[in-house]
Amino acid sequence: MVAVGASPAEPLTVDKVPPGEKPVMAWPMDPESSTVRNGSRLNKVLLLRLDPEGFDSETKDHAAEGVVAYSAVCTHTGCDVVNWHPDRRLLECPCHNSVYDPMEGAKVVSGPAPRRLPALPLKITDGRLVVAKPFTGRPGFQQM
Repeated sequence: MVAVGASPAEPLTVDKVPPGEKPVMAWPMDPESSTVRNGSRLNKVLLLRLDPEGFDSETKDHAAEGVVAYSAVCTHTGCDVVNWHPDRRLLECPCHNSVYDPMEGAKVVSGPAPRRLPALPLKITDGRLVVAKPFTGRPGFQQM
């Protein structure tokens, strides 16, 4: 994983994702070729570091040392999910106020979003946050 806008493209480590603070926007990076997967905004993810004790079992399975990665693209109309409410530990899309719970697999808590944000399972390799498996669902939204 590489922070969006980082130059040079340095792999992210757990300590670069501050606990309980606003999401770090990132791109997946191929660990073998160091290719940053920024060719489509559907690859953009948000990283949060939270207390894993509060995670449901599904979220624990795709987290790495409390860091979770979710698609940054709202499932309603495709805006970037950028608002973080640390007091409630909820993510919010600023366009139409869909609210997601990152402790429970980014399920929809309120708003018009039709489905949860897909998770990108993580693991730690050589101290770096890396992709463990593909997204758990299709990132983005579906036009009617």
